[in-house]
Amino acid sequence: MISTQPPALTSTGSKVLDSPITASQFDPDNTKQQGVESYTFSSEPKALQAPRKKYRDAVATAAEKDQRVPVNIMYDRRIHRGNTYSSPILPLNAQPDPVEVQKHAELKRKLKAKQRAEAHRRIRTPEPVDGRRHIDVQTDLYLEELSDKVPEAYAATQTDAFLDRAPSPLYIPQKSGVDVATQVYEGELFDFDFEVQPILEVLVGKTLEQALMEVMEEEELEMLRKRQLKYEERRNAEMAEVQRLEDAERRRTEEKERRLLEQIRNLKEKKEVAERVAARAFAQSYLQNLLPAVFDSLATNGYFYDTVEKEVESLYLPWLTSEVNKNLDNLNIARSLVNDIVRNSVQKMRSSQ
Repeated sequence: MISTQPPALTSTGSKVLDSPITASQFDPDNTKQQGVESYTFSSEPKALQAPRKKYRDAVATAAEKDQRVPVNIMYDRRIHRGNTYSSPILPLNAQPDPVEVQKHAELKRKLKAKQRAEAHRRIRTPEPVDGRRHIDVQTDLYLEELSDKVPEAYAATQTDAFLDRAPSPLYIPQKSGVDVATQVYEGELFDFDFEVQPILEVLVGKTLEQALMEVMEEEELEMLRKRQLKYEERRNAEMAEVQRLEDAERRRTEEKERRLLEQIRNLKEKKEVAERVAARAFAQSYLQNLLPAVFDSLATNGYFYDTVEKEVESLYLPWLTSEVNKNLDNLNIARSLVNDIVRNSVQKMRSSQ
């Protein structure tokens, strides 16, 4: 096998050279070295081996098994099985139920609306004045009232008349070990009254300080509440005044627009009246001589006529003419018949003689 880089390959994977040459004599840029049947190389197809360790672990985890590259595509989970023209069938739990999704969205929306309403309903503390700032203070009732009087209570009960049981003997454990003793002198033990005095002073001082702080805080909160109420009253009064001014300005604007429209309507009506008067005057001047001229023209053209004369000319005379023509036609027919009869009789008489 020669470790060269030939410039050309055949369709069967063969490398062709003109003559047998060595690797040192091969020139990749020389096209004359491309001959026939000088060198041939082919290899059988085989599966690609995945990189693996030199030694195999006795117990491999599932993550390591999934990370391994399969050596055969028939066992690769990424390869689709079946036909490629139909969509794969997904399981029922692959997609969330739209009804459940809608229910969750509705619950989230109601929760957010409740939180917003609670935030709007809660009275917020106003902003601090100049030179002060807000701090968180514990105001829970955790203090305890101290008193020298021990609480007392009376109780009574009634029991039945039973015989008393014999007292149980005392339990004496069995002695074991060695007895020892110690000497305690006066002043070595703990003096409660003396030792508790500084602790009580601290507790009482802290209690009084906390009480004073709480009273001052309550007074400050009450003052802030009063200032807030005064501010709200002043703001409401200012808003009412602004509303009144806006209403007055709106009424003035509406009155101005109404009067302007009324003035425009009056001017338009005056213009229309003037146009109507001018049109009436022009029509009167134009129609003053129009009627006589029209009547004269119609009379000249024969549109005005006598009804009797018109009926005589249009109805009676044509009927009379037609009747006269009919009578004349009958008379002519009668004369022609008489002439024929006379002629036939004369001919017969001549033929008989």
